[in-house]
Amino acid sequence: MNAITLSSATMSRRRTLADEIILVLLGAAAVAVSAQAKLPLWPVPITLQTFAVLLVAAMLGPARGPASILTYLTAGTAAPVLFANPAGLAGPTGGYLIGFALAAFVVGTLFGRGWGRNRTSMLLALLIGDAIIFAAGLPWLMAFVPSGYALKWGLLLCLPGEVLKISLAGVVLTRMNR
Repeated sequence: MNAITLSSATMSRRRTLADEIILVLLGAAAVAVSAQAKLPLWPVPITLQTFAVLLVAAMLGPARGPASILTYLTAGTAAPVLFANPAGLAGPTGGYLIGFALAAFVVGTLFGRGWGRNRTSMLLALLIGDAIIFAAGLPWLMAFVPSGYALKWGLLLCLPGEVLKISLAGVVLTRMNR
């Protein structure tokens, strides 16, 4: 899946600026909707956002993927209800939100370089993206809660769900590649 972008999978004609904008907005909407599917734990709710971020990045590539995430972050700043935690970038989950944009760029780039062509490299790219999200989120979270608490609630309790979300993203992307 050479970054089987949503645009290349659905449009054989030359993309217009309107097409590009629609793809970015659809990606942002997917992440916003995924924020609402949550287990409301504190300080970090468990959501479907990492699943959506990884899919958006893999499908939209290194430009439109991060643009979608930045659009989501901008919209969420204006309308905090779009975030899983209404404190948004200023709250304990702000680092994870920043990590979304970084992960979208890296995953989109890796898929653009062919990492989506086989299952092993695809899952590795998704795992790298997930690791980036947590690498950005945990230090930020530690500014709000003690480090031991942050590791437990901001990483360890999330790991089983992350494995499931990465696996599910891999299945979706594999099926799209057929």
